[in-house]
Amino acid sequence: MMAAQDSPGEGRLVADDFDDEHGAFLTVERVEGADDGPLAGATVAVKDNISTDGMRTTCGSAMLADYVPPYDATVVERLKDAGATIVGKTNMDEFGMGTTTETSAFGPTDNPAAPGRVPGGSSGGSAAAVAAGQADYALGSDTGGSIRCPAAFCGVVGIKPTYGLVSRYGLVAYANSLEQIGPIARDVEGAATVLDAIAGPDERDATTRHDTRDDLADEYDGQHPAAATTYADAADGDVEGLSVGVVTNLVEGADEAVVENFEAALDDLRAAGATVHEVSLPSVETAVQAYYVIAMSEASSNLARFDGVRYGQSGGYDGDWNETFAKAREEGFGEEVKRRILLGTYALSAGYHDKYYKQAQDARAWLKQDFDEAFEDADVLASPTMPVPPFELGESLDDPLQMYLADANTVPVNLANLPAISVPAGETDRGPVGLQLVGPAFGEETIIRAGSALE
Repeated sequence: MMAAQDSPGEGRLVADDFDDEHGAFLTVERVEGADDGPLAGATVAVKDNISTDGMRTTCGSAMLADYVPPYDATVVERLKDAGATIVGKTNMDEFGMGTTTETSAFGPTDNPAAPGRVPGGSSGGSAAAVAAGQADYALGSDTGGSIRCPAAFCGVVGIKPTYGLVSRYGLVAYANSLEQIGPIARDVEGAATVLDAIAGPDERDATTRHDTRDDLADEYDGQHPAAATTYADAADGDVEGLSVGVVTNLVEGADEAVVENFEAALDDLRAAGATVHEVSLPSVETAVQAYYVIAMSEASSNLARFDGVRYGQSGGYDGDWNETFAKAREEGFGEEVKRRILLGTYALSAGYHDKYYKQAQDARAWLKQDFDEAFEDADVLASPTMPVPPFELGESLDDPLQMYLADANTVPVNLANLPAISVPAGETDRGPVGLQLVGPAFGEETIIRAGSALE
């Protein structure tokens, strides 16, 4: 029997006998997968912006509080085919817009690894569910760090795949050119096993593709990269001779305790046989600005459909459609979503497109070029996942700029459409620290191998 609970947030559908003390879930409902498969017997929690047939999908928003999709996202289909059992939908920042899971219309999620602090975002509920042992694995989506940030803050593993490795069909769009679905798990091999289950081409999503550059075309023999490898096999910890480039631009200015743990993790990689050297990516200094202009611009377009007629709660027609749309959006969207829609619309408006959006795309191209040059001398690039330990609950809500700047280490990866993994790298007195490893396009095997060396 499901019941709406007043705690931790009104509107959550949590079974009466289900212990969700951290507020990780918005809906608890069990859907059994196939009888056998690589994930048979495993439980998976799904972020609430990924469509689940017959199970509520709210995107953490009052606008979609009662929306029940009529179909499964491709990744959900593949999980069930692999034998996994879906156990519910996890809390998230509204429409993926946030770094703390506090912008959810249904209340925040507490961090099981650092009580009283945020679990990161926007996939904070997914990371919290895994950290608390409420699910073996979870799915998140990563637009600017939304898998890696909560993985770091909750002391678990999160993989942001290369853009195009995993189908986005069934993911409620925030910023199409940036976001990817990926796994969260307690260890690297577990995350890689889930990635094996969900990765691959999808005829319903034209963004699933293989890299056609000459140096990679022969390796994949015309196949999608996921068809050419088993990612779980790469979690062997063998980093002998691996070249690790430390992105100094992403270490400078990080919290002292974060840097101490990061340096200790680098020592572990050295001890395992890797070589470590410094690299510079000057373009990352503009990444946060470029990311938010692009992401907000795409959000203003994507969220236009939520007008109370096509999708979302009704504004109650009173003879004026403009007023009806405005009322629906005013009541349905939270403050952070409204902020991003307004800024994105402004950036795309006549007279400002070239001043903001075009310059942001130019900065994106510069960033991609910097990454390509860095990978000429390094197999993977390393940085702290987040420059700070987890915030206290409520700490960043009144200062959106603080929240945006905290994404400095993660957003460059999305702008360049590269893969990255966050692995636990120690503890501070304010919570866990993560180490981020970035690979070249479709270099998931390399980052998985390097990440597993730290376990």
